[in-house]
Amino acid sequence: MSNRSRLRLIVMRVLVVSVLATLLGRLWFLQVYAGETYTQAAMDNRVRSVVEPARRGQIYDSSGVPLVVNRNAMVVSVNKSLLRQEKDRGKAVLARLSAVVNLPVDEIIRLTTGCGARLPDGTLAKSPNCWNGSPYQPVPVKAYTAEDPAQMKVVLAIEEHREDFPGVTAELQPVRDYPDKTLAAHLLGYLGPISDAERKQPQYANALNTAKVGRSGVEETYDAALRGIDGKQQLVVDKDGNVTSQQSAVPPKAGDALVLSLDKGVQKLAEDALQRWIMNARGTYDRVSGKNYLAPSGSVVVMEAQTGRIAAMASYPSYDPSIFSKPITQKTYDALVDQKNGAPLYSNATQGTFPPGSTFKLVSTVAAAAAGNSLNGSFSCPPSLMLGNQKFGNFEGEAFGTIDMRTTLVKSCDTVYYKLAYNEWQRDGGLSTKGPAREIFPATAREFGFGTPTGVDLPSDSAGSIVSRASKIANYKRYKDDYCAGAKNPTYDAYRRAIDAENCVDGALYKGGEAALFAIGQGDVNSTPLQLASAYAALANGGTLYAPRVAKALLSADGTKVTPIPPAVKSKLSTPPGVLDYIRSALQGVTLPGGTAQAAYAGFPHNIVPVAGKTGTADIQGKQPVSWFASFAPANAPRYVVVAMVTQGGTGGTTAAPITREIYDGMYGLEGKAALLKNGELPSALPVVRPDGTLGPPGTKTGRPAPTVVMPASPSPVPSPSGQGSSASGPLPAAEPARRTSVQPRT
Repeated sequence: MSNRSRLRLIVMRVLVVSVLATLLGRLWFLQVYAGETYTQAAMDNRVRSVVEPARRGQIYDSSGVPLVVNRNAMVVSVNKSLLRQEKDRGKAVLARLSAVVNLPVDEIIRLTTGCGARLPDGTLAKSPNCWNGSPYQPVPVKAYTAEDPAQMKVVLAIEEHREDFPGVTAELQPVRDYPDKTLAAHLLGYLGPISDAERKQPQYANALNTAKVGRSGVEETYDAALRGIDGKQQLVVDKDGNVTSQQSAVPPKAGDALVLSLDKGVQKLAEDALQRWIMNARGTYDRVSGKNYLAPSGSVVVMEAQTGRIAAMASYPSYDPSIFSKPITQKTYDALVDQKNGAPLYSNATQGTFPPGSTFKLVSTVAAAAAGNSLNGSFSCPPSLMLGNQKFGNFEGEAFGTIDMRTTLVKSCDTVYYKLAYNEWQRDGGLSTKGPAREIFPATAREFGFGTPTGVDLPSDSAGSIVSRASKIANYKRYKDDYCAGAKNPTYDAYRRAIDAENCVDGALYKGGEAALFAIGQGDVNSTPLQLASAYAALANGGTLYAPRVAKALLSADGTKVTPIPPAVKSKLSTPPGVLDYIRSALQGVTLPGGTAQAAYAGFPHNIVPVAGKTGTADIQGKQPVSWFASFAPANAPRYVVVAMVTQGGTGGTTAAPITREIYDGMYGLEGKAALLKNGELPSALPVVRPDGTLGPPGTKTGRPAPTVVMPASPSPVPSPSGQGSSASGPLPAAEPARRTSVQPRT
């Protein structure tokens, strides 16, 4: 063998040894060094996680009557991962499905497109009309109730022609149901798909991408407790995807039941009365505008004066939360938030802010006393008076001569309050923005809860607005450029341009006219109906301002654990008890002959249930007046506060006050009505869980061991509101921006 041949053989041997060494080294790495890692990866590739959704807790009224329940519905879903395997990417399938479910193809595409992804028209898919789950999961596109006659036709069309609908399924799925449709819709809320941003929040740590979570109302506030904890199974599958065994299983934990302070009967009574008198207002001629009252919206709040609990909260117009139990079209959603339709999705009780008119004289009377004016003194009530270079008058120019404070409240004399507030403004330095100012009127308003959220256990809670020297300066800095631009805007009317021109120059000054209007709840004063109810509850109960509560307790699914949600005290008024006693006594005269609500309460059985209250008729520039009535009863031992409000509904005595009368009649069983409340009281005890899991009225025997009562850790146990990114959340704009409210006062 030549030397050259030997060299080739050596090289060949080296190459063979090198290859074998490399292979052996790699084999050692895979089998020994990284063996456990790859073994686990192989196992993971064979294991599939299947989530079993937890049953969401139901919602009940104070007597155990179900307000929100769970039911099964036929849901048509589309699996886009399967559609993409079709030759035309599923276009023909969607066209056939569109005809069957009577839904445009574009809408189906929108519903099945991932949130944030680009649609065929180039726009981005946005919640709530997009898919936030895995692209490999079926996406619901339409749901049918059991009563829907189209359900069977759709199921047969899909199931009997499977070859025409690859990737499409029609099957029963659990959905949320609201048996009473629009009843208490704003208070209850609805469910909507979870967003990516929400899944990063702690309260949604265990929620799936496809989870539906609370949107508005108690569905949102108490979402974590209602939602429960989903179960999970780990299934082992073979290479063909067939299940061969179960590796582990954690059963789902059902959500807690939520018991509200709401009474279903009183809620329906309030909603019916509100709607009836809104319709009545629409048929009533307004001689000022020369047409009937528009009365587009309104609200009623019924609150326990001694606890701050909500017995009823109505908002008109309303909506049916059940529409969110199935995919909703963009057109439908837009209609729900359209101001031209009255924005049915928003709550006028907690989100709408409006000038409170003369109902605000509760605050001004307390402020006048705090400023040193004697409630037992005499006051001049001329038809009008000049303050600076402005003339301020009573509604329709009434004059009552020299009167006491009681008559001032009963007759609702504006000129008395103009003078009291103007005098205090002068003592604070007038137009000066320097030096200490007591600002007793704004300070008293804040003490009664105006200008800040009420603290109600609902996700939407508008603060309203209170004008003062500090707020004027802050408002001016914020809106100066807007004011100056508005002064030259040709699309604005002359009045608005003049107001903007004035504010452009001296918008930071707190003027005497503003102080005068403040005293009668006009100008830049805005309140929600719930704020006003809370303030009157503080008057009625002797000085305790409560954070209103809608929920009473959470009950575990098996009924063995109760978590109470007690009343929450927000603050205590500094007002002397004698001042509150005086005002409570004076307001009884408002519903009696001679008072501004005498017509609304004519013939009412005051000897059985005396009612005290205050009318309010608040003007907004370019609109008809807002009708208000704030009341409490029995006047001598207040138990309930009832506040009614109708936008562009006329005077407080003609529209809002009759609403409250109907509610008291129904609650107490007066004037031929059947009493909704036993002895005029809401249940103090909680409903109980029966052995079958349903709730029974308080006092029902269950045969279960005594439940464990879990006391809250704090005196105000309200869960942090979830889902703040909801497109339906946020305050409802006032009927007119606060800085543009009118200056024309009415009683």
